[in-house]
This record gives sequence, C-alpha cells and structure tokens, in this order.
Amino acid sequence: MKINYQKASFNNISEIMDIIRYAVRNMEQERIYQWDELYPAEKDIINDINNGELYVGRVNEKIAVIYVINSYCDEEYNNGEWQNPNANYQIVHRLCVHPDFQNNGIAKATMQHIETELCQSDVEAIRLDAFTENPYALKLYQNLGYSIVGYADWRKGRFYLMEKYIKGN
Repeated sequence: MKINYQKASFNNISEIMDIIRYAVRNMEQERIYQWDELYPAEKDIINDINNGELYVGRVNEKIAVIYVINSYCDEEYNNGEWQNPNANYQIVHRLCVHPDFQNNGIAKATMQHIETELCQSDVEAIRLDAFTENPYALKLYQNLGYSIVGYADWRKGRFYLMEKYIKGN
C-alpha cells in the first residue's frame, strides 16, 4: 500500500478531527481509554499545523494516518532513564491510523518512514510514550525495537516512555 506523506495544512483540520473522533470511538470499543473529547483537541491540531509539526499520510488521496514530530515533551519525560540521554532526539506524538486503514501495516510503515526521515538528518534517537493499556501500540513499538525506559502518569493513566536509537541502524 503506497502512503504519500506531507505536512498537514489548515484545509485538513476537519478530516483530521473526524479521524480522531472515529479513532476514539474505536479505541473505546476495545476498552482503550487513552484519548477522549479533551485530548487531542482541535486546538492541539491547529497548534501542530502552525508549528509545521503535523504530518498526514494519504492512501488514494484519503488521510490514512496522522502524526506529530517535534522535540517538545512534558515534564514527566524526566522520569525516563533514557539510554542515550545526550542524543539529539525527536518525539513522536499523536500517531493515529484511521480505523478504516487499521490492520494493514500503516502504523508500522509510518514509523519506519519516520525513522528513515529522521535518520537522514542529525537525529540520533526517537522517543515517544505509549498508553500501558493499548496492547496494539505496545506491540507495534516493541516489535520495531523501542525500549521502555520509564513511565509517566497522566490524566488518562500510565504511559510507558519509550526510546529507540536510530543512528547506525
């Protein structure tokens, strides 16, 4: 399945918010309560677009996946015992596959795309957090070689802090 990645634009906001609402409903049916009507909110998406950090992946012109890449992290990231504490890193936020495209390898392909793109720059490591009650996300990241280095407790529960060193891979 060919995925075309590009930075999101303000024209994409409605479609992105529909994907998020659809994904929240889908996760709740699976008893995964990591997102809700408060997060991620439209203001988060607008801010991501303003900062040039939100990307969309399209399959046949339809947005199949969204994600954010930046170096911003909450204070709770200080709880991580980062394997490469001095590495130049980026953080993946709000990775979300449209439920119509799930179980087709989109998330894996997107993470591999992110790793390839960042590895070609001066980024040495990728960090992220994954909800401890989302078995799909945990399996994805662990299968891709991400290590659990700590945890953060947020409004919706506990999240693992994860890291992968990508330079030289």
